[in-house]
Amino acid sequence: MKKYIFLAILMTSALHYNDANACTNLIAGKGATSDGSVMVTYAADSHQLYGELYYYPAADHKKGSMREVREWDSHEHRGYIPEAAHTYSVVGNMNEHQLLIAESTFGGRHELINRDGIIDYGSLIYITLQRAKTAREAIKVMTDLVAEHGYCSSGESFSIADPNEVWVMEMVGRGPKEKGALWVAVRIPDDCISGHANHSRIHKFPLNDPENCIYCPDLISWARKNGYYSGDNDADFSFSFAFGDWDYSSLRGCDARVWAYYNMYADGMERYFNWCDGDITAEILPLYVKPNRKLTVDDLKAGMRDHFENTPFDMTKDVGAGPWNSPYRFRPLTYDVDGITYTHERAIATQQTAFVFVGQVRNWLPNEIGGILWFGVDDAATTVFIPMYCSMTEIPHSYAVGTADLLTLNWESAFWVNNFVANQAYDRYYSLMFADIEKVQKRIEGALSLNQPEIEAKALQLYKTSPKDAAKYLNDYSVEQAEKATKDYKALGEYLLVKYLDGNVKVEDENGFAKSKDGNPAKPKWPGYDNKYYRNIVKETGNHFRVKEVKDPK
Repeated sequence: MKKYIFLAILMTSALHYNDANACTNLIAGKGATSDGSVMVTYAADSHQLYGELYYYPAADHKKGSMREVREWDSHEHRGYIPEAAHTYSVVGNMNEHQLLIAESTFGGRHELINRDGIIDYGSLIYITLQRAKTAREAIKVMTDLVAEHGYCSSGESFSIADPNEVWVMEMVGRGPKEKGALWVAVRIPDDCISGHANHSRIHKFPLNDPENCIYCPDLISWARKNGYYSGDNDADFSFSFAFGDWDYSSLRGCDARVWAYYNMYADGMERYFNWCDGDITAEILPLYVKPNRKLTVDDLKAGMRDHFENTPFDMTKDVGAGPWNSPYRFRPLTYDVDGITYTHERAIATQQTAFVFVGQVRNWLPNEIGGILWFGVDDAATTVFIPMYCSMTEIPHSYAVGTADLLTLNWESAFWVNNFVANQAYDRYYSLMFADIEKVQKRIEGALSLNQPEIEAKALQLYKTSPKDAAKYLNDYSVEQAEKATKDYKALGEYLLVKYLDGNVKVEDENGFAKSKDGNPAKPKWPGYDNKYYRNIVKETGNHFRVKEVKDPK
């Protein structure tokens, strides 16, 4: 490891915390899940991205057709590439063959970015989903695309899954003078869980095991030639040390999120705490670990809703949580006091999420039924996950592209309705209000989980005679549930506004909000602040607010 430390110190001198593309992926192999499905989660976290569900229909293209490439983040025109003869349908980040691709940006060595390249990381995902059927095929399509047309993004981690296996691939550019990319892909063992969250996660990897590791042929020699690796032994090469960002936020703000997921479902994770707290000499957080039990969809949802609860990073415990124990911190994440830089935690669940999903792919079912995105918009902690099947051809209006945008509030938009709910809770009676949100959230998701076996059994019956009818049945079901959840959440937002209006907490009875005998609203409750909050006021102000005894003038 010492071969990299000096270089890392030279290359980084300040906290980067790039929240523009600060996303989280959690992964579970088919042997690590209770039903044998492969699962990958994704939170598209951005301060400038509107949450919607993308859809690309399958299509045939004439010979010689060209496809325009626009950068996913900025929509900037990048160029044109030859179109494939046939492209597959894509719903969100999953295609009709249950191929699932997600990402997180780690930035890496910025001198390796080549803005003359055509393909950015987002376009790479959606172009590949339209052209590949399996994870291994996707890796080849992705690496061939950037080799031929150039890669214009910074460092990127990709989760690439099909119903049988899941891979993590990491990619960086070759600098402004070279087209293509440097990359390595590692298969996650079936019985393990993994994750990545804006920091390069692949360290050493097997050099002669193509069934489980693939990499560009000149990766290590290129790194050595260009000064990113000085070791003599190829087996000691670490992709992360060579090409990742190395500062405190890479560990505390990024790897700590993966550690939180591991810590929920695997034993002995305290051994990696020091690494996540910025000790580069500590034991490295591994790319994957074995969970202590088989995980469910609900477990992965819980992982995406985590705020470091019940860990040393717990965001509800310090004074920044305010009087109602809110686990949210608004940006910037770092701040200076008396010339010293401090940081807020960066949890998996965060307020600036555009959309989030738990992707589930299942090899024992037809593709039309087997691939699901449990999809939500806005903050994972407060949204509801609705099943969107990979065979869909109609997107719910509340999730559809064009229903609204980040600057246009529309009550028909699930993104805006979910924000209406969540933003009431962040800094106003969070500990009380979140319980009201969670109650509705659990009711909706509980009913969906309960109904799923019956819904899919009927879809399987339809599939025997008409796969199209099965797909339409599931599509109609998903649309209905999405629109119903959006309506229910709008009602929830209205309820929260009334219940907590002006800091008063209205009393409720079996009929709703309680009334007096004459029909007026019952006297509200005033929960007040917690004792820690009051003590901080006294600590800062001394006797300024102390109630003094006043003698009766009589």
